[in-house]
Amino acid sequence: MPSQQLLHLLIGGELKDVTGVEFRDLSKIDLVGAYSGYDEAYRAWQAKAQATVDNAHMRYFIIHAHRLLDPAAPGSTHA
Repeated sequence: MPSQQLLHLLIGGELKDVTGVEFRDLSKIDLVGAYSGYDEAYRAWQAKAQATVDNAHMRYFIIHAHRLLDPAAPGSTHA
């Protein structure tokens, strides 16, 4: 039985402050991609995080888009 597709988005950019999650310039957001599972998104996150390790303000985030599209879906904290 194939596993269920759970859409994850990977985005990143420079933060205004390393203690927050507000981006410095939304026009420069790096929309890395969409992934059908968390493991795939996590591997992409690791690669991007490693490539930008010298910039303390650069952060990448995995967004659990399937939770936004269907809050009642498996894996959602809202179900």
